[in-house]
Parts: sequence; C-alpha cells; structure tokens
Amino acid sequence: MRPVIGIDFGTTNSVVAALDATGAVTALTRPTGEVFRSVLAFWSGAGGTLRHAAGPDAIEAYLEDPLDSRLIMSMKSYLAQRSFSETRIFGRSWSLEALIGLFLRELLAPFATGLAGARIVVGRPVRFVGDAPDDALGESRLRAAFASAGFSDVEAGLEPAAAGHRFAEGLDAPATVLVGDFGGGTSDFSVLRFDPGPPRRVAALGHAGVGIAGDAFDYRIIDRLVLPLLGKGGSYTVMGGKALPIPVGWFTSFARWHLLSLMRAPRTLRDIAEVARTAAEPERLRHLIRLIEDEAGYAMYRAVSGVKAELSREDRAQLRFQHADFSIDAEVRRSDFEAWIAPELARIGAAVDAALEDAALPTAQIDRVFLTGGTSLVPAVRALFERRFGAARIVTGGEFVSVAEGLALMGRES
Repeated sequence: MRPVIGIDFGTTNSVVAALDATGAVTALTRPTGEVFRSVLAFWSGAGGTLRHAAGPDAIEAYLEDPLDSRLIMSMKSYLAQRSFSETRIFGRSWSLEALIGLFLRELLAPFATGLAGARIVVGRPVRFVGDAPDDALGESRLRAAFASAGFSDVEAGLEPAAAGHRFAEGLDAPATVLVGDFGGGTSDFSVLRFDPGPPRRVAALGHAGVGIAGDAFDYRIIDRLVLPLLGKGGSYTVMGGKALPIPVGWFTSFARWHLLSLMRAPRTLRDIAEVARTAAEPERLRHLIRLIEDEAGYAMYRAVSGVKAELSREDRAQLRFQHADFSIDAEVRRSDFEAWIAPELARIGAAVDAALEDAALPTAQIDRVFLTGGTSLVPAVRALFERRFGAARIVTGGEFVSVAEGLALMGRES
C-alpha cells in the first residue's frame, strides 16, 4: 500500500502523521519530542547572511536576541487575506507562500525518507480566519506554499472531517457524528455519517466554520487586563485642544499575534510617541513603545496563554508578567473570563447551528459529538455542547494530533 502522510499546518502548532502498511496511523515525533510551533525566526548571521529557524529552534533563537531577530507567527491567519501579499525581512521581500514553504521544509525535514512517494493529505479549515476571508484564495495559497516546499501534488481535506475520521476508528456501529475542531484561529464543524462496514463508508452531510478560536480568547484577556495599562481608553490633545481618544487600532494590533510584527514599522512607533507627548497618562504609551521595540510581545502572549490553560483546570488564575519597568500581577476568575468570551461563544454556537442546517438534521439525530483541538479544553466551550446535546453524547480526545492522524486516514479511504 502506498504510504500516506497527513499534515496539519496549524495557526499555533503543526503536526505530521503517517499511515503505515498495516493500516495503523501515528503522529510522527521529532528527535527532541517537542511540540512544533508554527513560527519562523530570522536573524543576520556572519557576513550579513540571513539565517532562519522554525518551531522550537525559532523560539529559542528569538528569545536569545529579540532585538536583532524577527519572529513570524500565525502565518496561517493571512492565507485568505488579499490585503497581505508580502513582507520585508532584513531588506528582503518574502511572499506569504514562500514563508510558509520555508516553514514546511523545516517541519518535514526529519521525515524526508517517509515522504518519498507518499500520498500527502493536508488540512484546511472550513472557514479561514480574518475579516471577509476569501476561502478559495486561502486554499490556493496553501497549495502554493506546499509547492514552494517541494510538494506540488497534495490533496486537501477539511480539518474537522479529518478529526472525525480519527474518532470513527473506534466506532463499532453506524453513527451520525458532529465533529468540532478548535484550533488557534478557527473553529470548524462537520456532520459525518459513519458505517464501520465492511466496507467502511463515510458520508459528509454538512460543514460550517468561523474564524475565531483560542487566539480570540487570548485577545479578550489581553484586552481586559493588559491594554488599559498600555494606554487603551486614554486620551490626548492636539495643540491644547479638546481631548481625543487614543487610536484603538494600535491596541488591536498589539493584542493579536499575527499583527504585532507590523507595529515595529518606524512610522507607527513615531506616531505613538507623538501622541504620548500630550497624552493624559504618557507613561502608559511609553510602556507600549518599549514592549514593541524590545519584542516582548511573545513573552506576554505565553503568560496569557498559560492563564487560559490554568483556567481550564482551576476557578481562578494569576496573570504575572514583567518587562523592564512594566509589570502585571492580576487575578483572573473563570467566571469573568467566560463573560469576556461570551461573544465568541455565541458565534461558535451559531456555526454549530449552521453545520446542522447544512446537514438538514436536528440536534436529536446527532448520535455523538467529538470535540478536539486545544480550545476544546476550555470548560465554557464544552458546556456549550453539553447544554445542546447532553454530556452523555460528548467525547473529547486527541486534542493535538487527531486532525493530522485523520488526514492520513482520509488518504487511505479516498
């Protein structure tokens, strides 16, 4: 049997899985065993050569010298955005496809032997992230990125459908399953009908998705606890006139992983400094400038993500972060966090409704609900499904590997 490789290129993490000759599927681990974060780092090497690293090595290189390196995060979030086509890194122009292709080459390098001659199935969300995303453009760019990495012949599968295929390996009777796949940037849903056979049959009944997930939850924590300390909600004056609100766009960009790097533009930093001169609380904007210039955003994001993870286990958590003379030490209660993310939960619920409508099925005809992806661990997300379907029908698991493994299974069955 031709080997099959499933590749889950994620907003936050990326996973590779393989289907072997016996039909067993497993996630492939790198020699270090570390989670492979979907990030790139660039820095100037000896003689002015441009050096790079991906995944854990990129984070390590960046943390060693954040001022003289460039960290590229959340590349997947740009795929369906026509407004983003390229960026300049140390004077060199890079297209989005070339950046992702470079990342994919590093991700797949340890598995080169198994990739030779393999059938490759890559995941894509039902709906890409972003304002007015162009889903066709998103998939086209994704394919172009794989071509840039040397893989021009790839198949694409919907990520929630892939997770469903992995879940269905354990089914011993026909079932209609709603699959929810929660990543860093998107929440996607598929309604699938499984008949374990033989022969095994899978019918896709409906799909829906929304471009929000874990990163949007992080944003709410930053927006409530961090941004007010950096000037959001404050005011400034122009030539001693009427007080004006400080532009909120700066804070929106600072709070989102994939937009932060754009704030290092000299013009943006000059504009913030100019507003700080007449701001009511200038020291807050100066903290913002310092965090941007010192590339301290990634450390802040890690602290926020840690709080979110702790709130999945505990009723309260402490957000602690310090850089230079800026510090935060704030308690976060789960009840407050759930109130902050209520708008996102409502949109996730609407996407579930859309998937059921697309499948022309009522809630009562869903036999099982399978939730996967890191954000599925958030109690408020699980509670949303328990209210609609009842706890007995809900199954979770394989939060970080089910999509990749399912993609490999899809390659076997298609």
